[in-house]
Amino acid sequence: MTADGAPVRVLLVEDHQVVAEGLQALLEEYDDLRVVGWAPTVAAAKEAAVEGTADVALVDFRLPDGSGADAAAEIRAHRPDTAVVILSVDDSDEAMMAAVEAGASGYLLKSAPSDVVVSAIRRAAEGETLIPAQKMVELLKRRRDVIRLEEEQARVRAALTSRELEILRLLAEGLDNRAVADRLFIEYTTVRSHVHRLLQKLGARSKLEAVVRATDLGILP
Repeated sequence: MTADGAPVRVLLVEDHQVVAEGLQALLEEYDDLRVVGWAPTVAAAKEAAVEGTADVALVDFRLPDGSGADAAAEIRAHRPDTAVVILSVDDSDEAMMAAVEAGASGYLLKSAPSDVVVSAIRRAAEGETLIPAQKMVELLKRRRDVIRLEEEQARVRAALTSRELEILRLLAEGLDNRAVADRLFIEYTTVRSHVHRLLQKLGARSKLEAVVRATDLGILP
């Protein structure tokens, strides 16, 4: 029930009608919950949000015209008082983080028991954030790690010349400096100079470490 004793109004955002009907049948078993609409797309969710009839939106993460995060953002933009709970088969950090950044209160896997889904709707209607603080800390830390890795990758890619990348790929094939020189028809001393700069730019102490470092950064496959 809401603060005034009325049933919690639920909008279902789900592109599969059978799933939506199953969710509606589940929620209608509870007197304090009432399904007030069904939106099969992000666009339809936006229209429903403009009408402003729901306390909670239960949103599938995969929709024909976008993601659950897109739907959450549209709903929250037009009706910030409507809480959003995402239902998804995707348990990746990226999906959960996208949902949180879009303003979702909770993120549940579709394999969650029905009582967990019902409890999540009730708690979201009361203004609770259903993602534990520790989980959020872990997500943010991993997100920062990914951002740092991407920044380092961009920095190293920008620093390496096309010739250095070419030599790096040959080193990854197991060629030594002389074999690289023969393959590229350049002087052995030139290869040595390129390798020296490669090690500096990659922060490596050996050719093997340089190859490993470049692989970790995604510069080499």
